[in-house]
Amino acid sequence: MNIKNSIEIKLLLLQPQFLEVINESHKHNVPKGSESHFKVTIVSDEFNGKMLLARHRMVSSILADELHSIHALAMHTMTIAEWAEKRGKLNESPPCLGGSKIE
Repeated sequence: MNIKNSIEIKLLLLQPQFLEVINESHKHNVPKGSESHFKVTIVSDEFNGKMLLARHRMVSSILADELHSIHALAMHTMTIAEWAEKRGKLNESPPCLGGSKIE
């Protein structure tokens, strides 16, 4: 199983109303086909009453094994009300600033 699928399956524990896992590795200086940079958008009632840090800790705890294998995980963790307020619109991930083992 690839990392993206593993992330999706494990985050189902939070009973999301919306879940999107995007492999953004192609935007970075990594070999083709890498699974090193991900963006997760998850909307769940499990986040009600929880501060952002607590939400991120919940996700990180669930994905502990995957976090050992990847370089970056951008998390957008929202309640259903917050998602409705944003109308499903999120900021784009910032561009890669470069950098490689060669530099």
